[in-house]
This record gives sequence, structure tokens and C-alpha cells, in this order.
Amino acid sequence: MNEDFWKDKYPEGIPTEINPDQYPNIQAVLKESCQRFADKPAFTNLGKTLTYGDLYRMSGDFAAWIQNYTELQPGDRIAVQLPNLLQYPVVVFGAIRAGLVVVNTNPLYTTREMEHQFNDSGAKALVCLANMGHLAEAVVPKTDIKTVIITEVADFLPPLKRFVINSVVKYVKKMVPAFHIPNSLKLNDILAKGSKKAARNVNPDANDLAVLQYTGGTTGVAKGAMLTHRNLIANMLQAQAMMASNLGRGTETIVAPLPLYHIYAFTFHCMAMMMTGNNNLLITNPRDLPSMLKDLKNNPFTGFVGLNTLFVALCNNEEFRKLDFSKLKMTVSGGMALQISAAERWTQVTGASICEGFGMTETSPIATVNPIQNIKLGTIGIPVASTLCKVIDDEGNELALGETGELCVKGPQVMKGYWLREDATKEVMDDEGWLRTGDIAIIQEDGYIRIVDRKKDMILVSGFNVYPNEIEDVLASLPAVLQSAAVGVPSEKTGEAIKVFITVRPGHSLSKEEVIAHMRSNLTGYKVAHFVEFRDELPTTNVGKILRRALRDEERNKVQQAKEAQATPA
Repeated sequence: MNEDFWKDKYPEGIPTEINPDQYPNIQAVLKESCQRFADKPAFTNLGKTLTYGDLYRMSGDFAAWIQNYTELQPGDRIAVQLPNLLQYPVVVFGAIRAGLVVVNTNPLYTTREMEHQFNDSGAKALVCLANMGHLAEAVVPKTDIKTVIITEVADFLPPLKRFVINSVVKYVKKMVPAFHIPNSLKLNDILAKGSKKAARNVNPDANDLAVLQYTGGTTGVAKGAMLTHRNLIANMLQAQAMMASNLGRGTETIVAPLPLYHIYAFTFHCMAMMMTGNNNLLITNPRDLPSMLKDLKNNPFTGFVGLNTLFVALCNNEEFRKLDFSKLKMTVSGGMALQISAAERWTQVTGASICEGFGMTETSPIATVNPIQNIKLGTIGIPVASTLCKVIDDEGNELALGETGELCVKGPQVMKGYWLREDATKEVMDDEGWLRTGDIAIIQEDGYIRIVDRKKDMILVSGFNVYPNEIEDVLASLPAVLQSAAVGVPSEKTGEAIKVFITVRPGHSLSKEEVIAHMRSNLTGYKVAHFVEFRDELPTTNVGKILRRALRDEERNKVQQAKEAQATPA
């Protein structure tokens, strides 16, 4: 496709190009923003706000501690396993300022998942919430992690409030199982120690790693996408140009319910909003709607970043519908497909349109977006600035406009490759820098792109990638399981839900309850199947490979037939 094809597809005033080399590294972005917006709020959580000045000072304390009191060196990996708390940006930016590579880790991981990620990344340090301390206790001895830093939920709050909240979490709600990690350190103690030293400037190269962001692979083994300083800066500038073009500087409050350890929220809140000096209202547990609504009520917000599931849940909530939306000027959706009905309902309730983007961990993550000035529901928009898209057939040939093929993306936000997995990198990236997304799409005449199917067997549950192989590997460890297949089935609530099909070994018995219990102890909650079906046999190819797609199509047809039956008058 002609590179100029996209040039006239952008709304007036939206740049078609960004300069990914505008900043040499994330340190430079942080320093400029924190100086420029020093007295402006940066992150708010549990009733406390850190200004950009606070963020710079405290991240400097963390960096100084790393540099003066540990053996950690620039390039070493540090695993950060925190929910949306004020501690997250302080730790992440402090680690980056010390030249470390951040390994974002989901706090809901099981010990099996943690062990794989820590060992694969070669992490030498871990920052985690006390609530996960018992899991870290079991995993750390099996890894190269030498430094473990523990923080409690309310550690950054004033002393009395801190004591009360931490005590309630620990003793009343019993959310902190007992643990003992020899030589572990408390975050507040090390920040106090670091504050007595000055952080030394570290100036990594633009193509040095900043973040290792793990994503599942078609093989089921989670792989670390290598995101460089340049990747993240490019995507920050792209997000700012396309999604936040109508936002003021230092005047907005953006709701952040999606986890910052997920690359979508990380790039938007920790990068794009920093550049504009805006405040991020961190929601620690968006599933706790009453507490979230309290936060929304007390903090007039002008922007909201969410995904389909959350939009639906909020619009169905009476208290939410009563809120004042008069200042809301931007809503962004990503992570999973936005249903047109959910988008329309959101607009009906709040008066604001939803701007939907598309991306992958491998694209830092935003690749395409509906510009706020010209939203076309049902599409994933147009490529963000300095980005090209094309669709190809199975042989890799580029297809014409309007034809259906695999979507490929090229731009400065595309990852360096997979950590220590050259073969896996070659499977998805060519020598020219084109990344195969695994999604089947159509590029329309107007430049907008529609996703029509997914090539990969991946299941998308509320914005999280779930890979069937990983589920099937866990099921295979049950002695009674002969064969299994995991597929995504349509779900109003989460986009897709997981269904597993199982054949049982002769002479063994197995119940649905046993399957679910085994999955719960080995997989994060969102990877646990909603449905279990036992069969005498599973469909296979002539060489014995299980045909997941056949099972998936079968389930989709059932849903479609049920809808048609409902729509047909008796």
C-alpha cells in the first residue's frame, strides 16, 4: 500500500507523524514533566495525592537507594508486582532512573506463573504487596531474586490513616496471609534511607530496554516483549496526539481503573498523561464498585480510560448514573473489543463518546485508534501517527483495500523482539519491521480498519490474553485427563469466556468441580474456565492435532441459533 494513503485520513489538526527521538529516554520525559508541572497533582489514590514534584523526589529516593545500597546494575531486571497504588509509579520510575528494566507482574499470579516469569526474565529484585508475600515466600528461593521489597496498601498515607487501613486489611479483612522472607525490606524504610543520598543520572540509549512486558504466546509459554525507551516514548507521543488531543495541560483528572501493570494503562497513565501534566485517579480494585463510585464522586473527572466490561457494569449501576458527567470530555476504550451497544449506552448515560483503540503488548500497545473528532463505531480506527498498516494473505502477499487478511503493523512503537526468543520473534516480525498481529481485518476505503476474526487461538477475557496451551498444560497434569481443548465462547460480560472440553482416561473419573479447583490453584482467576464439558472424543486433524477452531465455531453457532430463536416470534 502506498505510504501516503493514510495522510489525508487524519482529522484536521491531528499530526500524521511524531518524532520518536524527541526525547533520548524516559528519564528525560520524567525530568521535564516533573519540573514543568512540579506543583500539579500526578496520581491520586485512597484520598492522597502525589504531585509531579513528589513523584520526582520519591522516585529519586528509590533510585538513590538502588545505586548506593544494592548490587543492582543498569540493565538488571526488577519485577514489580503491585496493583494501582501510589507506590507503583514511584517504584517504576525510580527503577528506570537507576537504569533497571521493569518487569511488570500481575499481582493475581499464582506461584507457577510467578516462578516462570521471574526465572525467564532473570529478575534480581522484586517489589510486591504484603498481600502477595506468602506467594513470594514460596517462589523467591527458586529464582535469582536477591532483593525483596515489601509494601502495604496504605504505606504512603499519613501515619494514623496508614495504621488504620493497613490494620483493617491485615486483621479484619484477613487479606495478608502470614509470610516470612528472610532479609526482605520495607519500601518506606528504603525510601527514607535513599533520601539521604542523591540519585546519579543514568542516560540509557533510546534502543535500550525499559520494560519487559510479558504476553502469552501461541505455544502457551509467556514471552517477554522487549519494549525500549524509544518504543514507549513513541507510543506516548502517539497516544497524546490521537487520543488526548482535546485535553488541557495540568488541568485534567483521568480515571485509571485498569491495572498499571497492563501495558495499555501503563502507557496511557504513566507516560501520555505525564507528558501533559494531568492527574490520574488510581482505582485499586475496580471490582469493588461502591468504593470506586465513592472515589468518582469525590474527584470530579474529565477523562476515563476503561474497557467494555467495565463500561457495561457502570452503566447498569444506579449510583453511577447519578454522577455529574458535565466535565467528562474524553473516554478511551482498549484491551478488548468495544461492543456498539456498550458504547451507545455509555454515551446515553454520560453524554461522552468512546474513542476505541487497538493494540498489542508488542506495539507498546497502541497501533490504531478512532480519533476523538471522528469516531466510527465498529472499527478500530486509523493507524496512530508514524504508523503503517497492511493486510496479507497466508503466503505473506499484501492484499488490496477491502480484502480480508491478517493485519500487520509497522511503526516506532513496535517492540524490539521477544526476550531470549529469536525464533518466536521471527515468527511475528520480518526484516522490514512489520509485525503480524494474528488478527484478521479489512482496511476500508476511508482508511478505517475493521477486525473480523482472530487467526490465533488466543482467548480474550476482559482485555487479558489467555492462551489455550497454557490451560491445556495445566489440565494435562490431572491424572484423569486424557485430552483437553480450551476455547473462547461469546460472553456479554467479558467479551469471551473460557470453555474447556475434556476426554477422561479409561478407568478414571473426574468431576467439573475437580477440574475448576485444579485450575484455580494453578492459574490466575481470569484464566479459569467458566464452562466444562466432558466428551467421548474431541475433533482432530488426520495427524491427531485437536481442532480448537471446530469446537469454537460449534459454540458460536449455538449462540447464534439461540439469538435467532429469541428473535423469531412464536
